Amino acid sequence: MSVVPPLTQALVLAGKDLRLERRTGEAFLVVAPFGAVALFMVPLAVGADTPLLATLGPALFWVVVLLFGVLVTVRGSATDGPAQRAVLSLVGVTPRVRLAGRAFGNTVLLLGFQAVIAPVALVLYAPEPAGWVWLLPMVPLVAVGLGTLGALADLVSEGLAGRAVLGPLLVAPITVPLLLGATGVLDAARYGRPAWPWLVLVVTVDLAAALLAAWCARHLEDQS
Repeated sequence: MSVVPPLTQALVLAGKDLRLERRTGEAFLVVAPFGAVALFMVPLAVGADTPLLATLGPALFWVVVLLFGVLVTVRGSATDGPAQRAVLSLVGVTPRVRLAGRAFGNTVLLLGFQAVIAPVALVLYAPEPAGWVWLLPMVPLVAVGLGTLGALADLVSEGLAGRAVLGPLLVAPITVPLLLGATGVLDAARYGRPAWPWLVLVVTVDLAAALLAAWCARHLEDQS
């Protein structure tokens, strides 16, 4: 009997999550509209102050991505029960592979989530184009970091009561460096300062999240 490589197992699990999202539409039919509404509410509160909205637009976009993206990343807590985890363990899927699969699926969903609400932010805020080239690496890096942190929170909170609520509480505070990096890179480009330190910050957060996730998953494997 051939052994399925861990990477293939993780990709299969990520595909399972994406197929589940396609059937339920939780991220794109529920969370994304609420994110768009959140972006829409700010101009109503601020008023028709176009320069102010153009300045606030990028920061508000990233705030919505991180806060509502947390809900996207922890959606698995409502579907993966003890029975599902037991079946995966029986077929040789380790906690580390489950975490990697969830992180891959989260990243793809977060990229789609950003693609859905980005046009809303562009229409409502008409932000200045300065520094937009830095969004090319920043968008996937934020998705990777948030997706990994959400998968880690899902794994750590397994078996705890109220894990669907605990997950966002665990993830939201530790996304602050991602928010600082994503907003700082555009501010730096706008004022003619070097933007690469903010990019390095987000890359460092991604690497730290991946290493922490690998360590926690290995600990859970040792305890199982």
